[in-house]
Amino acid sequence: MIIGKSQKEIEKMREAGHLAGEVLRELRRIVSAGLTTLEVNDVAEKMILDAGAYPTFKGYNGFPYSICASVNEQVVHGFPSTYELQDGDIFSIDVGVTLNGFVGDTAATIAVGNVSKEKLKLIRVTEECLQLGIEQCREGNHLGDIGAAVQQHAESHGYSVVRDYVGHGIGRRMHEDPQIPNYGKQGKGAKIKKGYVFAIEPMVNIGSHHTKTLRDGWTVVTLDGQPSAHAEHTVAITEAGPEVLTLVSAAAPMLQEKIAVY
Repeated sequence: MIIGKSQKEIEKMREAGHLAGEVLRELRRIVSAGLTTLEVNDVAEKMILDAGAYPTFKGYNGFPYSICASVNEQVVHGFPSTYELQDGDIFSIDVGVTLNGFVGDTAATIAVGNVSKEKLKLIRVTEECLQLGIEQCREGNHLGDIGAAVQQHAESHGYSVVRDYVGHGIGRRMHEDPQIPNYGKQGKGAKIKKGYVFAIEPMVNIGSHHTKTLRDGWTVVTLDGQPSAHAEHTVAITEAGPEVLTLVSAAAPMLQEKIAVY
């Protein structure tokens, strides 16, 4: 069952979403070659706790860290570690915060130092996919419209979209109904209604869409070892259109020129 949110609840989600966006902006600022992904995790955790919130991921189904830290061929759910970021890496960071009982969830893929044109294009197209998916989050549209927009744009550039992991509803819990695949057909799926809040999160691969999970039980990697990028925003459906609750200045360079309501 999809849980609609009242205006008061969406206001609380704005606060959680803004904090998640602020954390991601700071992590984007500090990421550089030589920094470990665990150090990035620790900065995020401190920011979240200092703001009176809780890192949603920590303890979620046993996940032991405050962010997901996925490098290069790692798609999602990567463990922060003593791995030192290298010049040329792409680094996907997923941040979740729980503030006053509601969750904000956002992610971006960050270029570390001098990154190849191929990887930079992957990041750009993934963020474009996110924007196109958000633009479909309008009352009267269908869930399939979101996935179709993401899939069409990714595949038009020769990329594939991950099918094993999807976007989702969000509110008091990080994962609520509905599931929102990054592929689909226009006009299919449940109708979108005012008050719904979604986490839209394309995961785009240079190669095949197939994935596998590593022995830690969490880290998802591309089966062919090719790079993957991930971008995510929490989006509320309003009468005025989709409102991006996790969008803050410079949180996602491809989107920062856009206003929060599309």
